[in-house]
Amino acid sequence: MTGKRDALKNKILSDVAGDLAEIEKALADNLAPRLPLVSDIAGHLLFSGGKRLRPLLLVLSARLCGYKEGYEIVFSTIFEYLHAATLLHDDVVDQADLRRGNTAAHRIWKAPEVILTGDFLLARSLSIASRTKYPEIIEIVAEITEEMSQGEIDQLDKKGRLDLSEQEYMEIIRAKTAVLIRGACHSGAVLAGIDEKRKRALSEYGFHLGMAFQMADDLLDYTADVKTLGKTPGADIREGKLTLPLIFSLSKADETDRKKIEDLIQNPDISVKALNDLIDMLHKYNGIGYTESKAEFHVKKAKKTLDVFERSQEKNILMMLADYAIARNY
Repeated sequence: MTGKRDALKNKILSDVAGDLAEIEKALADNLAPRLPLVSDIAGHLLFSGGKRLRPLLLVLSARLCGYKEGYEIVFSTIFEYLHAATLLHDDVVDQADLRRGNTAAHRIWKAPEVILTGDFLLARSLSIASRTKYPEIIEIVAEITEEMSQGEIDQLDKKGRLDLSEQEYMEIIRAKTAVLIRGACHSGAVLAGIDEKRKRALSEYGFHLGMAFQMADDLLDYTADVKTLGKTPGADIREGKLTLPLIFSLSKADETDRKKIEDLIQNPDISVKALNDLIDMLHKYNGIGYTESKAEFHVKKAKKTLDVFERSQEKNILMMLADYAIARNY
């Protein structure tokens, strides 16, 4: 499975190498803060090796819909700045030590400076959105900011709750992850001025891709090492966040094992051995397998939404990105 995953990744990277290079340059050229400190803090995260999935999705979606004005690369930065802003904020809230394998920004600079840099990036994304001259894109960015803020608040409010339901979890990841990916795809369609049917199809593609992507990320917290994950494995547990593998396993465990799982996840200083014991429980009660199946369901739904589009290189890459969303976990 690893070989297949790597081959898929290499194929995608080969097909989008030129676009990724242009996106990287546009992110540097359009950041344009007045203060060097803002540039230092934003750059520490922005240029630390992110996947650039969100801007790439706007570029691919716009071209899939026939956009030919030539501004898709610049406009794609909206969604990477927005994404980076939320990561800066989240790391302060969660008191994270690592992000993308590097020291989290608030461990280097003062937390208020990091938070305000995140605010600058939010404003920068809206400023660039206004340059599209499409009120619908400004509305999309504003809605994303509202939804993601409330998703983070919702997650904080439910932090440490052992009775978190699957439905509540799905709503959290919809707001925290899926709305941003959906917005990038939707905005690409808006740029192209395409009909509502195909705009809706790309929006749905982004939603299902986002749901699958987040579930795969949640699985990586139990299946990846620090180098692969870019942060400490078991971070969700240490932060009191219940994700689907745990939620499902708790719902299926017998009384004795449920008590063991609860004791393990309520320890903020969970050891490597205890984390491995917990992972064994997640396999025993199929929490990992169930999460994989739910992620695969969303991947299939994402790919199905693209049926309304004719065959093209962009469509093929979007199909591969959907497959890779969950292949990362293997």
